[in-house]
Amino acid sequence: MKRIIEHTEDGSATLFVPELNEHYHSVKGARTESQHIFIDMGLKASAAPQPHVLEIGFGTGLNALLTLEAAGQEKRPVHYTGIELYPLAWEEVNALGYSDNPSFERLHTASWEEDVEISPYFTLRKIKGDANTVINSSFSPSVVYFDAFAPEKQPEMWNEQLFRSLYVTMNTGGILTTYCAKGVIRRLLQAVGFRVERLPGPPGGKREILRATKVIGNQELKQSIIQP
Repeated sequence: MKRIIEHTEDGSATLFVPELNEHYHSVKGARTESQHIFIDMGLKASAAPQPHVLEIGFGTGLNALLTLEAAGQEKRPVHYTGIELYPLAWEEVNALGYSDNPSFERLHTASWEEDVEISPYFTLRKIKGDANTVINSSFSPSVVYFDAFAPEKQPEMWNEQLFRSLYVTMNTGGILTTYCAKGVIRRLLQAVGFRVERLPGPPGGKREILRATKVIGNQELKQSIIQP
């Protein structure tokens, strides 16, 4: 797919996909959006001392970069798993100008399907595949960044079975955050057991976002094999 670099209102860049008429990040502010939705409302809201973050849609790696930065600032070890079916080349990501930190390049050049220590507080595992088929009971995330393309652009990613699989694998108290606040998505999250909150969106961006929390454990389900 062809991708075009566009600058957003906070000065940070994003990619636009003409074929889908979709941006990788909010045109109101790529970095602002990611920081608010996934770091402030997700990672920093988690009580886990050593959170395992699972990102649905690794994309440009911006969410991973901001998590890497937060982990170092807070000296809070993070294990980060990113699932991406269509990885971007480093050269394309580098053109966005997110960071000249060598650690950011390592996020994109690190080997797939294995744990790679990027910093003393950040370990990365990238999985090339479809989240609908690779999620299993071994993940046990404490935080999920749900950052797939919008439901109307990528409907196969916004389905009850995937949300159920995430709910089953998550630790009790686990948090899922997403930019999408559509009623149908809120109801899907509630249907599989999440407690769902509407929260204020990022400055200048969407009016609301969603945060879903797993409030009870279900070890019997977690120990079972998740079927599609």
